[in-house]
Amino acid sequence: MSPLYVVCVARHEYLASHIARFFENDEVCTVGVVGVQGAVESTRSCAPDVVVCEYELLTTQPLDEWECDEVLRNTPIVAVSLTRRSNELVPLDCNGIAGFLYLPTLDSANARKLVRAAASRPRFTPGAPTFTGIRSESLSADAPL
Repeated sequence: MSPLYVVCVARHEYLASHIARFFENDEVCTVGVVGVQGAVESTRSCAPDVVVCEYELLTTQPLDEWECDEVLRNTPIVAVSLTRRSNELVPLDCNGIAGFLYLPTLDSANARKLVRAAASRPRFTPGAPTFTGIRSESLSADAPL
């Protein structure tokens, strides 16, 4: 299994580096970047499998540039926080949020599982066929559910 490439984004360099170190292991290569612009610039050399982004950045910064970016708009996002638990979240109006993690209670095994799951989720690509089946079958009223 090849390693995942994960971009870790935060408001400050210290936080971005901390998040990147937390997620990095044999299965995950990370890079820490600062801000929305840093995330966009980081995709120029290699498209990430997942973006791990500080929750507070997602809720306080305009994400227009990110949402218009060809690579980032189709990349799953895992929101992380050092200060907020999942029951304290404000609903995000952001496509692609694949999960939320509260870092103080997270262990590395569960972090790996979530990042791997986020990377493997199906991605919608505009203009691409959304169904790859050879034939379709109609369901009858007596078909098992």
